[in-house]
Amino acid sequence: MNVTLIEDATALSALCERIDGVERIALDTEFHNERSYAARLMVVQLVVGDDVALIDALRVLDLQPLAAALSRKTVVGHALQSDLKIVADRFGRLPAAAFDTQLAAAFCGYGMAISLSDLVHDVVGIRLRKSHTVSDWATRPLTPGQVEYLVDDVRHLFTLQDRLSARLRDAGRYEWFEAEAQALVDLERYQTDPERLYLRIPGAMRMNRRELGVLRELALLRDELARERNVPLKFIIPDDVMAAIVALRPKERQDLAQLRRLDAGARKAFGDRIVEAVQDGLALDDAQLPPKPARPAGSEREAIVACLAVLVNAIASENDLPPALLVTRSALERVARESPTTATDVARILDVDHWRERLIAQPLFALLSGDIALTIRGTSRGTPRVARVCGNVPPTGGALTP
Repeated sequence: MNVTLIEDATALSALCERIDGVERIALDTEFHNERSYAARLMVVQLVVGDDVALIDALRVLDLQPLAAALSRKTVVGHALQSDLKIVADRFGRLPAAAFDTQLAAAFCGYGMAISLSDLVHDVVGIRLRKSHTVSDWATRPLTPGQVEYLVDDVRHLFTLQDRLSARLRDAGRYEWFEAEAQALVDLERYQTDPERLYLRIPGAMRMNRRELGVLRELALLRDELARERNVPLKFIIPDDVMAAIVALRPKERQDLAQLRRLDAGARKAFGDRIVEAVQDGLALDDAQLPPKPARPAGSEREAIVACLAVLVNAIASENDLPPALLVTRSALERVARESPTTATDVARILDVDHWRERLIAQPLFALLSGDIALTIRGTSRGTPRVARVCGNVPPTGGALTP
């Protein structure tokens, strides 16, 4: 493969013209996000036709033409979500379609988190030299070793796509994968609702609605300040300090001096805005206060969730799929809370597509309704496995249904 370094707008324009002439593009990015609010893009690696293009994102500052060109194409990559999030955040648009080789591998029985190096070795038979996984991509010029690493990240992606696609079709799972891959290019997937930022802060579950109102105002302020300064949220106010401010309810900037992890510089720079956010939260009408987050299920419902999870794990094992690819624990908790009366209700609560409805929703409802039960077979032969049996067996404890 020819390798071209793209360092100016003219070269980028020529590359975009080449992109217009092909159907698929292999994509990877290198970025730093340790000390900034949004990921700082350093290099974009592409395969266009038979050539590799390395775009120096520190020199080519306007990448809008690239985003526009990709918006009409299928991109192929490994663990694409982080790459596509950068595209979504910076340009507000996404490629037309995506083929994620890590996701495809999961549907082929490789688990949820196989590395590109291991997948290339198993599927293509080539061992990559991953010697620059923690490289400083801000340094220039790029070293020969760095260039080799960047090229290796994309050069085998088309081969992986072709061979994994064949395996998926042979297994009758391509439509399953395709439905999941389509969600990768849904712009809403990468958009965060600022009004719900407070729910990510440890301690929110224990707060009353008034305290949550204050926490929400603080979370909105912290996000605004972090965006303005392009620094991580924790550089503005650490999470544990957010909860401490809610408890303190400061009325003036000097009150914040009681918090040892909020330094004098922060108090001087935006202490008044913190106090204002707290007072805004305290002044909210009751109707404006956020609702209490849903608490974990009680002991009986926790037992039901555990039973549902055992069935999901068994189905995943039967189909050589990772359980997390089928359904999340939080979704199972919703099923236990809402007590569905039909398999369609289960599918609605889980918000699953057609193949998951057949594979997961229907068996889950059969378990909830007592039509099947779970047992372990094969232990005496040294091959224990969870098995489904017909219902109406004598109960060994509480009922399985909510």
